[in-house]
Amino acid sequence: MTQKQIEASILGQNYRLACSPETETILVNAVARVDSEMSKIRAGSNVRGTDRIAVMAALSIASELLKLQQSIRHGEAFPADEIRRTMHQMNEQLAAVLVQNEAR
Repeated sequence: MTQKQIEASILGQNYRLACSPETETILVNAVARVDSEMSKIRAGSNVRGTDRIAVMAALSIASELLKLQQSIRHGEAFPADEIRRTMHQMNEQLAAVLVQNEAR
């Protein structure tokens, strides 16, 4: 797998990150999300120190992830892959019914 280097800036600190070409967009979006959360915490609180801001941002993002996972488990939200798989199955069933009706 080919690795690619990207430059990223989080809270004014530059980082060089390695990723595959397939995951570059996701990584760039993750960097933007982390930078946004850290900037929001720095601007909206009296938390000082990059390490403390990073921990607070990590906790905030982890909390969002856990809430989303819980809502998926309780059927309140569905992952896109599951929706695609269900739609594919429904389309196959519909096609089978149509073929059956055409044969009559």
